Amino acid sequence: MRLLGGLHYLVLGGEASWDQLDVALERHAQFLRRWCAEQEVQTNEVQRAWALLPAFLSLDDGRPFDLLELGPSAGLNLLWDRYAYRYSSGTWGSGELELSGDDRMPPPSELLSRSVEVARRRGVDLSPIDVTTADGARMLQAFVWPDQTARLERLQRAIEVARRDPPELIRGDYVAALPALLRDRVEGAQLVVFQTASTMYLDRPGAERLRAALHEAGGHEPLVFVTTGRAPDDDGFALEVERFPGGRPERVAVFDFHGAWLDWGR
Repeated sequence: MRLLGGLHYLVLGGEASWDQLDVALERHAQFLRRWCAEQEVQTNEVQRAWALLPAFLSLDDGRPFDLLELGPSAGLNLLWDRYAYRYSSGTWGSGELELSGDDRMPPPSELLSRSVEVARRRGVDLSPIDVTTADGARMLQAFVWPDQTARLERLQRAIEVARRDPPELIRGDYVAALPALLRDRVEGAQLVVFQTASTMYLDRPGAERLRAALHEAGGHEPLVFVTTGRAPDDDGFALEVERFPGGRPERVAVFDFHGAWLDWGR
């Protein structure tokens, strides 16, 4: 994956061609060796916001959201309220990027009638990508395979949205940073912490520290955690909502790993 990402990075920059891979591998051998040794695979699948939206709408209690994403990459899913959405049960939003998919079990239309306000959006990542720069945008696109043209187009349009008003991205280990971030609240807002496909890479001590931080912070002031885990039979992600204090997970949906389909209420 790293090697193909490095080759795609070169192709996107006009420095190589898929039709002459032998030439690219020879001419750029030093660059590709360094890339494979140093560059972690980085993706930011904005289509997942199509599955996340109904969960966010279900949290609406009249207060603005104070968003905190764990492992946001470039933070494109922190901008979920700036996109338009289409389901068989209705539509939501008016952004220039419209997200849709196969909603096998669609969210109820009454959810889609709700509106939300976002007071703040933050994300913390070991290696956040700044898509307001040409290199950051190119790197993020490099890890989408070139034949996936619809996915690339969707990513490019999301990057355009992010460039107009990017979220706050913090570089660091979110397990270590979480206690301080949870203490920093926007007065009068509902703190919503969320992640997709990030905590699955934590070791057991890291996962325990994360949950301990959520429990402790929720004991001082309530918060909500929207999170994904492996669904039964490894069929996509299980989407869960946990409210702290308490921390009892409620599964609200199952969706495709990249957000292609959604079973709401499953």
